[in-house]
Amino acid sequence: MILSPPVIALTLGAAATSLLAIQASVLGVRIIRKWDLASGSEQQLQLEKRTYLISTLMACAFTFQIGSLFLFIFTAEDLHRLFVGAMCAAGTLNVNTFGYPTILLKTANALLGGVWLIVNDADNRASDYPLIRKKYLFLLMLTPLLLAEAVLQGAYFAGLEADVITSCCGSLFGSEAGGPSVWLADLPLKALWTAFIAILAITFGSGMLFYRGRTRAGAIFSLAALVAFFISLAALISFISPYIYELPTHHCPFCILQREYGYVGYFLYAVLLGGAAPGMAVGALLPFRRMKSLCPVLPPFLRRLALCSLVAYAFFALVSAYVISFSNLSLS
Repeated sequence: MILSPPVIALTLGAAATSLLAIQASVLGVRIIRKWDLASGSEQQLQLEKRTYLISTLMACAFTFQIGSLFLFIFTAEDLHRLFVGAMCAAGTLNVNTFGYPTILLKTANALLGGVWLIVNDADNRASDYPLIRKKYLFLLMLTPLLLAEAVLQGAYFAGLEADVITSCCGSLFGSEAGGPSVWLADLPLKALWTAFIAILAITFGSGMLFYRGRTRAGAIFSLAALVAFFISLAALISFISPYIYELPTHHCPFCILQREYGYVGYFLYAVLLGGAAPGMAVGALLPFRRMKSLCPVLPPFLRRLALCSLVAYAFFALVSAYVISFSNLSLS
């Protein structure tokens, strides 16, 4: 195991988040079974006090969870110098079998954690906490994922040995090397371009309709925002990153995190998360817009979420258009 400040911070943070999630889940079971705001019993008063504390701590934990995704990527990028053959985070993650499952699970947990934070915020805006059972049920489903992430991340860091020879990103993500993204590189360029433009158009179109008061467009927008996240990632690996590298055979999603490319990868991944999580939250909260205590606060809140998602995807589209327009590469 290689000990460095980021590795220690990630390990301790994952352990703390897991312990908080377990404690919150135990409380969540009691809330789902016994919560009754109309009751003045001592048990209800204790639940109210504890849920306020636990919700605050879990909000901090999920905020760390989102930040830890980028810290994990930064750590993998920083450690590549210690491994023979690694030229970026792609090689570091390939040192053992736990690297790529860890980053995939961390990405999923960051998205779902972002949705939980938004649901928690919406619940706190109403005086009677109408979503408290829902958000703790959601937390019960997230807890096994958080525990699995902590285990995978711990196994990954424990298996890091500096004398290991790993692969470079060219062999892992090269269009001619049979790497894990070869299927993306082999996708017809026009088909992926069309899908990318189409899903962004659907997302912006349905999002603007929803923002202007067309409630029925909310479900379409939420689904489109989620699909846009995956298609945008595919587009980034398939044809946007080669424009950044100005090399048609280089599809690595991690080299764009390096200084020579202006660290643009961090920005692109951040805005993709910033577009997907609020968009997903719109779909999660939309069925509860007619609840009595949420009627005054939820509709404008949902419109602001949609706007945040649209702004994030707009930044992704604009930066992508910029790097493609000013690149010396031309893909046919």
